[in-house]
Amino acid sequence: MDYGQPVRFGVFVTPEATERPMQNAVLADELGFDLVGIQDHPYQRRFYDTWTLLTAIAMRTERIAVFPDVANLPLRPPAMLAKAAATLDILSGGRVELGLGAGGFWDGIKAYDGPVRTPGESVSALEEAIQVIRLLWSGQHGIRFEGKFYKLAGAHSGPLPAHPIGIWLGAYRPRMLSLTGRLAEGWMPSLGYFKPADLLEGNRRIDEAATTAGRDPRSIRRLLNAGFLDAESLVALVIEFGMDTFLVADDPDEMRTFMAEVAPKVREEVESRRSRSTH
Repeated sequence: MDYGQPVRFGVFVTPEATERPMQNAVLADELGFDLVGIQDHPYQRRFYDTWTLLTAIAMRTERIAVFPDVANLPLRPPAMLAKAAATLDILSGGRVELGLGAGGFWDGIKAYDGPVRTPGESVSALEEAIQVIRLLWSGQHGIRFEGKFYKLAGAHSGPLPAHPIGIWLGAYRPRMLSLTGRLAEGWMPSLGYFKPADLLEGNRRIDEAATTAGRDPRSIRRLLNAGFLDAESLVALVIEFGMDTFLVADDPDEMRTFMAEVAPKVREEVESRRSRSTH
């Protein structure tokens, strides 16, 4: 099931309102991680706002990409989310991607005056939001969109992102997985909610939907909030389960050990397996 994508590593930084998130993100950049992901739960009183923190991190780092893991769509209007992502992408030199989630923790969302949606409604709203975001990155003027959940009434897009921002979906259920295959650039589950065997079924549904929509399944990135795993487990997740990008927890000592010992082994073994399979 290996899709042949480059293997990448990131850090899942907890946005606690202390100095630690910034320190860990800067360390991740220095250590050579590819990504920093920040969860988006505004109703958590001990957490920073995710977009403000992502901006601060982008301004304090040089190379690492930043993204919400995943943005809380019910509390973030998609037109403004598109504007925020495009703005930070320009300011960071093209280092922003956009993780999106349909919503959860509805009591917290309701407490912040967000809409409470059924599972079906939340997926429909997410599909509309992807369309709105793409329209706001299109360079068009006078954009009109008439959805059940979101509307645009003569909106002007711009500024345009510095690079084609990928939309990565946190998806678990069949309809969300199909939506990922039809419309998204990446899939972003977490091992806490998904077991490795579930990844095979998830990838199958994504591939099927992508193929039906005329898309190449190999173009869709497969990211995983994985925590700390050994090299052998990560190699198996690439070769046997189709994943290509792994986010670890933000413990500084474990981050250092991971990039010094685990990540090189994974890249070397994956490259070796791939070269053998092509000969």
